[in-house]
Amino acid sequence: MAKPSKETRIKREQKRLDAIFVARSEKEQAAIEPLIKRAAYMRVTLEDMETDLDENGFVEMFTQSEKTDPYERERPIARLYNTMNKNYQSIMKQLTEFVEKEPPKAGDGFDDFVNSRD
Repeated sequence: MAKPSKETRIKREQKRLDAIFVARSEKEQAAIEPLIKRAAYMRVTLEDMETDLDENGFVEMFTQSEKTDPYERERPIARLYNTMNKNYQSIMKQLTEFVEKEPPKAGDGFDDFVNSRD
């Protein structure tokens, strides 16, 4: 079965994020929408990069001329992956600020039990 196109995967990820990060006002929507679009693109791109890195590794043999011995160096995609992943995590952190916080759960009664023994 063929892998869906990148565009299709991005749209699917956008819908998933839209369901999680629901804006409560127009102002919030204006802030969330571009973050969701960027996060969806980054996640799909990171998945593609991960596939490449799994298949080809993080390092490669490299030489600048035929006269020098090759040496191992970080593949450029590895550096790009790390940078994009850091930026993706930053965007996701920003988006979590828009998630409705659940009220703290009531205690299990242990503190009341301990305090009642005074």
